[in-house]
This record gives sequence, C-alpha cells and structure tokens, in this order.
Amino acid sequence: MYLDTAIIIKLLVREADSGWFNRALADHRFETSELAITEVHSALLAKERAGHISSRERMNAGEKFLAMVDDELIKIFPLNRTVLERANAIQLACHPKIPLRTLDALHVATCDLHRSGTLATTDGRMRAACEQFAITLVPAKPEDVSTAK
Repeated sequence: MYLDTAIIIKLLVREADSGWFNRALADHRFETSELAITEVHSALLAKERAGHISSRERMNAGEKFLAMVDDELIKIFPLNRTVLERANAIQLACHPKIPLRTLDALHVATCDLHRSGTLATTDGRMRAACEQFAITLVPAKPEDVSTAK
C-alpha cells in the first residue's frame, strides 16, 4: 500500500484521525517515494513550529520514520526522470479539472509506476487523480475516517 506523506505523519504523531489510520493500516507493509524523506522532515518541523509537538516528539517521530524505512516496513521508491515524466503526464491528463500540485503528482506517479494498487491519502486532489487512474483509495470515502480515539 502506497502512503502519501500526510498519512505517514498520522502514523508518527497524534492527529485527530491517527487512531483510525493506525487501526486501518495495522499489519500492512508500505511504499512511498523518496520524496517523503524530506516531506516528513518538513512536516514534523512545521508541527513543532506550530506548537503541536515538542522538539523531542519531532526527533522521536523522525527516528521512528527512519527505523520503519530501515526495517523495510516502508519501502522507498526512487525519484527519477521516469517518475517526473509520469507526473507530468498525470498532471496533463487531470488538467484543467483537477489542479494537481507538483508533489502530489509525484506521489501519484510513483504509486502508478510501481503498481502499488492502493494509495492512502485524504487529499482531495490526489484522490480525484487516483480515481481518474483507477488507483484504489484508503479510506474508500473520506467520510469513513473517524476521529474517535
């Protein structure tokens, strides 16, 4: 199962819907783009700046992510020219209906190229692009996600 960076963050630090994702994704192995290495780092720094997590929580979450990669719980796919070209094609195919952002297009392209089959995301634009390319989504419907702990 391919994970969008925002979902990785939900598995690393507590967010309103983290419990749902921890339960729904339990016992799975995951895939993502190497882009997530920098995105996770950036997102954790943003959470610390906003006062949502402490410096210690940020460092622990970053270490947990790298351990998940080292333990192959998350397989990292390379960001290369093939992915960039596929992302361009996906953006063009979605244009003008779905204004897919660059990094989101790179995630959808990586998922598509590596035939991950399922992408976990709550991002509306990514979900719309995945639907257009027949990529299965988790959650099946955004309203399926419960914020109950």
